[in-house]
Amino acid sequence: MEAGMVKPAPALVRFSGIQKTYDGEHLVVKNLDLDIRKGEFITLLGPSGSGKTTTLMMLAGFEVPTQGEIYLAERPIKNVPPHKRDIGMVFQNYALFPHLTIAENIAFPLSVRNTSKAEAQERVSAALRMIKMEALAHRRPGQLSGGQQQRVALARALVFNPQLVLMDEPLGALDKRLREQMQLEIKQLHETMGITVVYVTHDQSEALTMSDRIAVFNDGIVQQIDRPDALYEHPVNSFVAHFIGENNVLAGTVETVEKEYCRVALAGGGAVTARAVNVSGVGASTSLSVRPERIAIIPDGGAGDGPNRLPAKVQNTIYLGDHALAVLDVAGNGKFMVKLQPGTHDSLRHGEGVFITFRPEDCLALNPV
Repeated sequence: MEAGMVKPAPALVRFSGIQKTYDGEHLVVKNLDLDIRKGEFITLLGPSGSGKTTTLMMLAGFEVPTQGEIYLAERPIKNVPPHKRDIGMVFQNYALFPHLTIAENIAFPLSVRNTSKAEAQERVSAALRMIKMEALAHRRPGQLSGGQQQRVALARALVFNPQLVLMDEPLGALDKRLREQMQLEIKQLHETMGITVVYVTHDQSEALTMSDRIAVFNDGIVQQIDRPDALYEHPVNSFVAHFIGENNVLAGTVETVEKEYCRVALAGGGAVTARAVNVSGVGASTSLSVRPERIAIIPDGGAGDGPNRLPAKVQNTIYLGDHALAVLDVAGNGKFMVKLQPGTHDSLRHGEGVFITFRPEDCLALNPV
């Protein structure tokens, strides 16, 4: 290793050649190889049926891989029962015991591990302080709000100091404001305690907010695993580009390729220059990806020229408080979106002809969809 280089954290979890099928024919998870580093917050993100939850359940021990091995701290755990894996778990439905008090719910993992009474009391008190619910220790789950119940479930998962915490859509039952508040609280706990978290969600904004890395699943395969900003700025294929953030798609055919850029003739008319990220060569079909905030609108007849200047027609404008969206018809895409500063959309009229422009480096040529 070169001087000055930081040695990466060791892998706490390793999926090696993992496959999972329920019927013997269709693979829900296909040849998964994935390392999860000690202390990181990694999110498994994808649509329903993509394999993310099955992957989490195999790590928890509630499902058994059909093929391959899972390692936890370099120890194979495929045949280790869930209660012997030293893993905390937080579910969407909280899974609290309704007949136990909050303190008793938090203490439950300690009782099954035969922790002494004095140590258990100390740990429960510390957990209650952590979630700022000391005054509610003697209440029962039915007397708490959804957000409070989720905090109790989180404290219960952390009270026995597990080496790994798994969270399966833990905030899905909360309203938007409370969900955003809990996202920040969970991330702060992760950073303060240095725990390793594997988090499952289908909400891409949640994944972008909380994660050190995100593994994007589709059809049982990890499409890309990277930092949130890298996934957004440098998607490797059309699925990732479309699933992470808002995205405009234009279909076309590659005319020329020169170094890292290509010239694309659009199916709906016109041509643009784009970064050649995932194209097979001249004559190949491609899907162009352009983010709404990377596009400028120029009035018809307005100044400005460049390699990517296209005619457009205004379909609609939508006011969203902190920003506005212009919906345009561009090269046959009638739902092409441009993000605007609030107030700047007032001058746009339905049916008006305008031009749009964007930089070649902000336009990605990817595999056709």
